[in-house]
Amino acid sequence: MKHIVLTGGGTAGHVTPNIALIPTLKEAGYQISYIGSYEGIERKLIEELGIPYYGISSGKLRRYFDPKNFSDPFRVLKGFHEAKKLLKQLKPDVVFSKGGFVTVPVVIAAKRCKIPAIIHESDMTPGLANKLCIPSAVKVCCNFPETVSALPADKAVLTGTPIRQELLNGDKEAGRQFCGFNSDKPVLMVIGGSLGAASVNDHVRKILPELLKDFQVIHLCGKGKMDESLNGTAGYVQYEYIKQELPDLFALSDVVISRAGANAICEIQALHKPNLLIPLSANASRGDQILNARSFEKQGFSMVLEEEEITNQKLLDTLHHLYENRQSFEEAMSGGRQMDSIHHIVSLIEESVSAK
Repeated sequence: MKHIVLTGGGTAGHVTPNIALIPTLKEAGYQISYIGSYEGIERKLIEELGIPYYGISSGKLRRYFDPKNFSDPFRVLKGFHEAKKLLKQLKPDVVFSKGGFVTVPVVIAAKRCKIPAIIHESDMTPGLANKLCIPSAVKVCCNFPETVSALPADKAVLTGTPIRQELLNGDKEAGRQFCGFNSDKPVLMVIGGSLGAASVNDHVRKILPELLKDFQVIHLCGKGKMDESLNGTAGYVQYEYIKQELPDLFALSDVVISRAGANAICEIQALHKPNLLIPLSANASRGDQILNARSFEKQGFSMVLEEEEITNQKLLDTLHHLYENRQSFEEAMSGGRQMDSIHHIVSLIEESVSAK
């Protein structure tokens, strides 16, 4: 039986594309194992699917000063030795990596063990972890046409991002019942990302009384980011994280506010949901979300507000404009490039196994 090791972690965006590939990989006859960090978000998500999970030591490689910069290289080195030992034990035919710092030791160990590794870069420009992995990879899948030119010509493949197929089959009425909403007002969904976006949450809560005049609001605010004082507010529901009911909540939503992580925005595009993107600011990140958001804005898929320019009034006005012009955004997304990412990536995996 063919055997694949999937790896990726740190945020849900580094795990959900792997999860999206699993049904098709199983159909293609693959035995699947997963290597992630000891206690990352990926562990719970993968173990719930009954996939064998192996944790390794992982450190973050930062571009800024932090006392952990002295200890983390040792964690990465330890992770490399653990990954190498695991790969020798598991003997997979191929490794597929979705990114995040835990993947660096796995991909480098795969090359040492002569196992082909395919990596996937969702953002417009490769992150540090993937930059370190590229020399050890046989192929680099990417999501934006603009990214291809930034990658080695013999490795770059434009595949798009694998989308969980169940997201496309939500039930609007089931979502309405789950939230206890009526059909009098449109529904706005706010997605803070798996780690929760504190500033997006704050901006939304500041204008909530005004928002509720025109919208019902579903707020996915991230772990530990609930505001208990808002429980019971008519037309407003908040959840730390939603898994099973997410397709129904998407089906119910008329417009969406989201961070601009590549995985999240590709899901929103696949569902043709008019959206306002609030990218993570360049002060708090390497600026990849701003590039992602501007690409989507240019294609007519999204409106964009950067954190530094948000005021209460501007946020309200932008949301009203988005809702009033929702049809033009829906049409742009319907006409946008829809790649069959899952089958494209699985065929690359098959090719690398046959070429061994």
